[in-house]
Amino acid sequence: MATPVFLTIDTEFAWRHHAAGLDADEIYARSIEPAGVGLGFQLRLLAEHGLKACFFVDPMPALLFGLAPIRRMVEAIQGAGQEVQLHLHPNWTGGRAGDRGATHGRFQLYKYSLAEQIDLLRGATELLVAAGARHPIAFRAGGYAANDDTLKALAQLGFLYDSSHNGAEGDESRIGLAASQIAPLRAQVTEVPVTVIAEAPGLWRHFQLCALSSAEAEAALDHAVAEGHAAVTIVSHGFELANRLGTRANAVHVRRCEALFRMLADRRAVLPTTHFADRPTLALGQDDVPLAPSARRRRWRQAEQLWSNWVAERAA
Repeated sequence: MATPVFLTIDTEFAWRHHAAGLDADEIYARSIEPAGVGLGFQLRLLAEHGLKACFFVDPMPALLFGLAPIRRMVEAIQGAGQEVQLHLHPNWTGGRAGDRGATHGRFQLYKYSLAEQIDLLRGATELLVAAGARHPIAFRAGGYAANDDTLKALAQLGFLYDSSHNGAEGDESRIGLAASQIAPLRAQVTEVPVTVIAEAPGLWRHFQLCALSSAEAEAALDHAVAEGHAAVTIVSHGFELANRLGTRANAVHVRRCEALFRMLADRRAVLPTTHFADRPTLALGQDDVPLAPSARRRRWRQAEQLWSNWVAERAA
């Protein structure tokens, strides 16, 4: 049986650019289309490889900058045949354009009560739909900062899926599941956890472009196939292929992205990419075990990370 792959891309205005005093156009450029390797590049690469991706779009910056930038993201994504689902960084509430981040809401969704989370999710959904998105059925909390109240809120609002559980982010991801939980399961809604691999006994690393080397990614994919995993959930961000300033492509991350897309295209028969809107049949509650540690793969990734941090992260 094939293992469905949720290739997810969190698409958002980076708060750091707002805090740096940049205007809306420059924040869009550096967060959404940085250095020629942002949203447009990723959509073209997906099309070239015939892959499906879910773009979790955060509409909350519309509270400061209006709907136009959110509509621009949504139109590009849906126009390319990809799906838009809901992302939410609640710190944008209470913010003001041009104040360099001096005012803001609480950053973690789990710091809000159930009633407050329902209001935030309802308002964010309305913004996303007003920007032209189809009504979302899946959600991921900004920074994975969800808790069990988040799942209750999503169920009350009619969402079908959540993908906020990330065992590698235990301080922030507070849904009551084991860190090693990678198989989808029913928890108010269908929880589709971010895939993690074992870094060392009891230490986890999530399947994200800037977190795993290509060798680790390939090993994780092949492990999922060999063990018949219920799903693989991969994370990236719209700005992740550029440096943190959004001024220069990060060659390490670009190569990883291109390699990952090739791997998924080559394995499409056993690892088909899917949209949440496809409502794929998922084997719920399997005891899927993450990929075991490998000192060799870890050392190679650490060498890559040194290059990425020292060279690829430099400003243009």
